[in-house]
Amino acid sequence: MSQEYSDAHLRKILTRTKRIAVVGVSMNEVRPSFYVARYLKLKGFDVVPVNPGHAGKTAFGAEVVASLSDIEGHVDMVDIFRRPEHVPPIVEEALECFADLQTVWMQIGVVNEAAAEMARARGVDVVMDRCPKIEYQRLFGELRMGGFNTGVISSKL
Repeated sequence: MSQEYSDAHLRKILTRTKRIAVVGVSMNEVRPSFYVARYLKLKGFDVVPVNPGHAGKTAFGAEVVASLSDIEGHVDMVDIFRRPEHVPPIVEEALECFADLQTVWMQIGVVNEAAAEMARARGVDVVMDRCPKIEYQRLFGELRMGGFNTGVISSKL
């Protein structure tokens, strides 16, 4: 992974986040955007699926919306499943729509420094080239079930 983030920083982001807009969510259960969003929902996050091609459908108990501007209320994190060249307009819309936005998260393989700087200039944390599902599992002791040594001691089975 090309970006470095401390475990404490990622843990802080994932702990404070309550509502996540997942941009580019798929309705196909084998696509990463689907199972990441579903996992986040199962972990108690309020997930708002965003995809204009599926607007009006239901995913994870929520209506899929066409764009970030269609979301009512606040969003803590925007999780982006789009190619890097599509990220700047998404970040611009997020900053316009959500005055209290805390985090812009770009998935594995997604890095856009211009969009990141735009968000940081507004005081928004940025994570690039990482997956919140993987980081959540790693930081909160869940990957050990798959044989990974996370360094987190837990009594959970």
